[in-house]
Amino acid sequence: MTFKKTLLLAALLAPTLFAHAHEYDAGELHIEHPWSRAMPPSAPTAAAYFVVHNKGSEADRLLSATSPHADKVELHEHVHANGLMKMQEVQDVEIPAGGEVRFEPMGYHVMLLELQQQAKDGERFALTLNFENSGPVEVEVAVQSEAPGGVGGHGNGRGDHQH
Repeated sequence: MTFKKTLLLAALLAPTLFAHAHEYDAGELHIEHPWSRAMPPSAPTAAAYFVVHNKGSEADRLLSATSPHADKVELHEHVHANGLMKMQEVQDVEIPAGGEVRFEPMGYHVMLLELQQQAKDGERFALTLNFENSGPVEVEVAVQSEAPGGVGGHGNGRGDHQH
């Protein structure tokens, strides 16, 4: 294959390789692949998931989130209570120094309530994450019909949950 053909092939394939992966940096924080599951058009809520890595030597804290996509946005977690799983709102989520926090099905997540309209598979919507030290970080949430590989599937033993 000639160099020009190889270069053309690489240019054509590059967008598909990066279609689902997107990352954001804010100070010492690295936010990995914000995503949401595609839901039926009539569903009144959605959830956003991502991973926050703290590369710094001090903890940070996710205080809140906002989105033009929803009238109300809350930080939630799933907890075991009396043998049942239940979802509850949390005031903030600590991102430990040198650590990470996964916002994933059956764990922490950002709950979008009173949606303007349900996003479809392949679309993206804006979400602003408000951190105590790193300040506001605007990300784009990729809407997907399936969870990214290894997240919320049968392989992690945690199952999957839809809102």
